[in-house]
Amino acid sequence: MFGVFPSRGVWRRPGLHAVDLLVFAALLALLFGLLRLAPALNAPFLPKTAPSLVSTNPANLPYYAARSLLRMFVALGISILFTFVYATAAARLRRAEKVLIPLLDILQSVPVLGFLTVTVTAFINLFPGSELGLEFAAVFAIFTSMAWNMTFAFYHSLISQPRDMDEAARIMRLTKWERFWKVDVPSGMIPLVWNGMMSFGGAWFFLAASESISVLNHTYALPGVGSYVAAAIEQSSLSHVGIAIVVMVILVIAVNFMFWRPLVAWAERFRTEESASAERPRSVVLDLLRRSVVPDLVSRPARPVGRFLDRITRPFGLAEHPLQRPMLRTRTGDVFFFGAVSVVVVFGAWKALEYVHVHVGLGAFGPAFVDGAATFVRVVILLIVASVIWVPIGVWIGMNPRVSRLAQPVVQVLASFPANFLFPFAAASAIPSDLREAMRLMGLHGRLRWIKFILPAIFPAYVTGGITAAGGAWNASIVAEVVTYGHHHLVATGLGAYIAEAARVGNFPQVLIGVSVMSVYVVGLNRLVWRRLYRLAETRYSM
Repeated sequence: MFGVFPSRGVWRRPGLHAVDLLVFAALLALLFGLLRLAPALNAPFLPKTAPSLVSTNPANLPYYAARSLLRMFVALGISILFTFVYATAAARLRRAEKVLIPLLDILQSVPVLGFLTVTVTAFINLFPGSELGLEFAAVFAIFTSMAWNMTFAFYHSLISQPRDMDEAARIMRLTKWERFWKVDVPSGMIPLVWNGMMSFGGAWFFLAASESISVLNHTYALPGVGSYVAAAIEQSSLSHVGIAIVVMVILVIAVNFMFWRPLVAWAERFRTEESASAERPRSVVLDLLRRSVVPDLVSRPARPVGRFLDRITRPFGLAEHPLQRPMLRTRTGDVFFFGAVSVVVVFGAWKALEYVHVHVGLGAFGPAFVDGAATFVRVVILLIVASVIWVPIGVWIGMNPRVSRLAQPVVQVLASFPANFLFPFAAASAIPSDLREAMRLMGLHGRLRWIKFILPAIFPAYVTGGITAAGGAWNASIVAEVVTYGHHHLVATGLGAYIAEAARVGNFPQVLIGVSVMSVYVVGLNRLVWRRLYRLAETRYSM
């Protein structure tokens, strides 16, 4: 035994392969692009002399595309952080849930222009003389079109977490921090990825409003594809609009190929099923990354940071209490908590009404509610038509993996359609393989197959999609009810046009009225219809 030595191949260190060089070159290109873009973000900016339009020279589109993509991904990162904090607080804190979830309903009903009207001036004053303030305002506007859907999805995954996973976390004596990263995030990864992809696709719809901002009778334009489209429309240039559409389609397909498809394929590792899927999503980019040593080399320095966070968060306690506990009789604490919340809400509402009464009078709410009724009818009709058309198509795509791979970029391109087309697609993809096999063995076909299997299986995701689609449709009314092309300006009667016009001229009381009325319609519809369907989905159709 003493004369035996390992072969020469054992001692030889693995060298770099062609795939490693390719991944390393892509990483360098990404870092180089970020370094080139960074100085432009802090360019000099004066509100009174800032340009209201960007150049429509097509040669600038690659640069504009890079700026838009950077804003989108920064907003996505902020949305993920917001989702983790907000959804976890809502799911784990019983009293906070009673406030955070209704507040989330209200936030998703506030249109992008409602946020921009308030935040643009604040961000500009926060970074005087620098374009960074306007960049923050644009990123914040994109964030408001992404975050709510992702938060609802992760919240739902937390409150519907299987009991055996909860018990396993307590048996292993995980800390609250470890439980979050080793149990909560993995169990919610698939819905989080799918909803993130849908939110990212929907954010393209509001890119023009986020990059070409019209408030206080002035328009601020940031370099980007959205502001390029706004400038082309202002100049009545159909050719430039067409070029921008082509560039947008290329961007969506490229982002899907390089980012979302690998992420969807990677998230499959978190799927828990008794039988393996016949054909799982695949990605060429993910296969290359798995064959390369570069990701491991890049992530290796972060591992000590993770171990350090595990140690310093241990004093916060263990995840030793079961999540589904019987309701405790803590009425005294509840009375004080909800009493304090009620005082804050009543005081805020009173101050808002006083502000409106002083400037335009409370009678201005009447026309706003009438305009809201017109928009409400449009939203309901759109949801019904979209459900009838897109649910069968979405189910067909989701239950055919090969079609799904081809349709995914198309879905991203068509993300301006209501989100209830996308959710059946994602829900059908997420139906466990053992249920599909059981359906096949029982011989369910045609109408019976839809009634007994498909509709109950996609119902929870459809309800989530309906809530998001309705909120998104109200938000989209800001863009849909006001159309400007060159010297032509068309306005439809509706709450979206009401808010858009008030934001354009800087009429803050009317913006407040419009946002308040829209919140009443959206929250009322959610409470009377969608939330009841949501509870039905949780109690009867949850898988």
